[in-house]
Amino acid sequence: MTFTPQIFRSAVRTTLEVEVKSDLSVIVRVPLSISDKEINRFIKQKEPWIEKSLKRIGSRQRPYFPNLSQNDIKALAEKAAKVIPEKTKYYAPLIGVNYAKITIRNQTSRWGSCSSNGNLSFNCLLMLCPDSCIDYVVVHELCHRKELNHSPRFWRLVENILPDYKARRAWLRENGSAIVNSMIHVRNLK
Repeated sequence: MTFTPQIFRSAVRTTLEVEVKSDLSVIVRVPLSISDKEINRFIKQKEPWIEKSLKRIGSRQRPYFPNLSQNDIKALAEKAAKVIPEKTKYYAPLIGVNYAKITIRNQTSRWGSCSSNGNLSFNCLLMLCPDSCIDYVVVHELCHRKELNHSPRFWRLVENILPDYKARRAWLRENGSAIVNSMIHVRNLK
């Protein structure tokens, strides 16, 4: 990872300091009297820490989701209508359940739901998520066919199929609002 530090000199500063900001910029604050050679030596010395910090901060950054149009949402719903039934058909026998019908919606508060009579509903915005998260939501809703709650027994069922479900669920929690917000303006136009 390469970086170009911004150098800020100050007459009142007595020490050298480096900071990696959340926008991945690198700021170096130095006393006015320090030479360019000393600044470069300081940056070279701090380079491993800077690189590590850039990677850490960069990995926490959330993906960007542009505003969606009505046509975008329609296309996502059409894609979901193909992808989600296939995934549901694959996972249902692994869990040992059946289901009634599948509905695709564009919602702002849920990724999926399961009714007591076995109807499954999924959010078309899942198509903006990683495939692993789509699998998680499908498995989550299918496990409700055995446990219509979120008891420890329910979570054991989910974990039995997807041992890493917590990471998948965490991705949805961290990025879900950005995805939903990409659709909000379309709802406001109605």
